[in-house]
Amino acid sequence: MPFRFGVPQETDEARPGHWFARLRRRIPNSVIGLAWNRGREMELMHRAMGFAALGFLTLVPLLVVVAAADLASGQGFARWLVQGLGVSEVSQEEVEQLFGPPGEALQRTTALGLAALAAFGVTFGSAVQTGYERAWAVPTARWHTMWRHVVWLAVLIAALLAFVATPTPANASALVTALVAGADLIGTFLFFWWSQRLLLCGRVRWRALAPGAAVTALGLLGLRIFSQFVFSPLIASNAVTYGPFGTVLVLQSWLVGVGFVVYGGALVGRLVHEERVRRRIAADEHPPGA
Repeated sequence: MPFRFGVPQETDEARPGHWFARLRRRIPNSVIGLAWNRGREMELMHRAMGFAALGFLTLVPLLVVVAAADLASGQGFARWLVQGLGVSEVSQEEVEQLFGPPGEALQRTTALGLAALAAFGVTFGSAVQTGYERAWAVPTARWHTMWRHVVWLAVLIAALLAFVATPTPANASALVTALVAGADLIGTFLFFWWSQRLLLCGRVRWRALAPGAAVTALGLLGLRIFSQFVFSPLIASNAVTYGPFGTVLVLQSWLVGVGFVVYGGALVGRLVHEERVRRRIAADEHPPGA
């Protein structure tokens, strides 16, 4: 501790609260700080809310009709949603009452209506593409790439059909449950790995996209577990308080979480890729033993 005229002076390190000042200086350059700043730049929460709103208005009506036409399983979209949320039996009844019997949706849908629903679904694919472009900071794709939205929507529907076709048995052992969960995790990873590559028009390499797909798959698995403990009781309680509108509010909140994970996973994947590139450059500039 330095002295001035025989009186010890307090250094910056010894001042109360100095650790907090150092922490504030380090946070912006940390992984958490970079993720926070990038999320603010791409308006992550606003995009997640847009994902939920657009998905409920454009994608859900199309999936309702597709689920009703899935005669092999005999389940409607409510059953799809229940399996994705992992809710309890009490909440299942509320979700099923919200969407009604599958047969009615199929009988009342005309060819023109189905075409309109498909067009709206393609719009949803365009919104997902825009979110990925903002996450990776690449220019907006040109209009002639719209065929990618159609392909992505078709594969999304096929993936959902495969997901609901392989549910976990009711009295399954822990090993079977783990195997089904692992298969779902791998399938989710492959779908979002391919989705980024397709919707970004091949402008980002496969290797760079892998971390984001892994984070998205793990995030959606965590969201499903979270839904079992939080959204499932909320559906039952909100249905009593607000009626069907309460169920809609919970489903919208869940869709916001899905959008946050989808876009946030791509953003974290980009940060991981940039960190790997930075370390590789540093290793090339300063090789071991140099």
